[in-house]
Amino acid sequence: MTARLDALRHWTASHHGLEATPPELEIVTDDASFRRYFRLSLGNGDSRILMDAPPERENSRAFVEIARQWRSHGIQVPELYHVDLDQGFIEMQDLGDDMLRQHLARADQREALMSQAISTSVAIAALPVDTLPEYDERWLTDELELFPQWCLTRWLDLPVPESWPQVRDQLVTALTAQPQVCVHRDFHAQNLMCHDERLWVIDFQGAVRGPLAYDLVSLLRDRNNAWPENDQVRWIETWREAAQAAGIIVPMPPEAFRRMVDLTGAQRSLKVLGLFCRLALRDDKPRYLTLLPLFVEHVRQGLTGQPGFETFMQWFDTCFVPKLDARLIQHRTASQES
Repeated sequence: MTARLDALRHWTASHHGLEATPPELEIVTDDASFRRYFRLSLGNGDSRILMDAPPERENSRAFVEIARQWRSHGIQVPELYHVDLDQGFIEMQDLGDDMLRQHLARADQREALMSQAISTSVAIAALPVDTLPEYDERWLTDELELFPQWCLTRWLDLPVPESWPQVRDQLVTALTAQPQVCVHRDFHAQNLMCHDERLWVIDFQGAVRGPLAYDLVSLLRDRNNAWPENDQVRWIETWREAAQAAGIIVPMPPEAFRRMVDLTGAQRSLKVLGLFCRLALRDDKPRYLTLLPLFVEHVRQGLTGQPGFETFMQWFDTCFVPKLDARLIQHRTASQES
């Protein structure tokens, strides 16, 4: 890591005439991938964000191509100043540290910002998808299998319920039956930045051609407590009406669209339960375990009362959740003692 950081420091110094004294870089964040981000402060008060994405681990070409295409279609994404795909280094516009998530707790700002986020999501759904990979049946199935592989078997040592194959297949069928549109795939409040009184989109390199409701679910049911039902009903309906007005979908009843949202939310949340356990166990990122209870609630919101999921939800509430709660307490106690 030190060698890559030195290489990044010298690379960016060459673009700003700083070779004599390569600049110090401020760590901004890492994420669930192998990418790291740093802030470069320039002498005139300006700054840049530097992405370090090892090319053998991350596909920076997709990031660059999508950034340029989306920007040309009016989506607010950071400007790219310098790109080196061979080394996996990108210098881009600094949007600051002001994430949408930090504003959503304030009732006086929430509605206007959510309206912007919904409009941005609909605009992304309307983008061309010709060059994007398909979020197809196999991909969705592989994602769902993270739940039994990593959450049940490796984290909880819990047998996979007999109802799981049916649940998995029902969810995959429901998502592939939706209109397939341009999907950011991580369109949540940590990837929407408040800058110059507008929302800007980051972390879009995983964009795909995928299910209509996926980005809306990412916005409403991610690393936050479930929004009150009346708020969700209003925002879901706003998205549906905007998508219809934009010609992205043909008119459909609100109930049909809500079912799309709920089943999509269940697929994404079950995937995340497995993914976060994998991040903890394989990639030594145990902080993700603290987020598991949020996605338990998102699964409940998506599947409770849905026809065909009754047996699974009985197991989920009476077997899985108590086991998970006990394991998290055990993990927390061990962490405090170490």
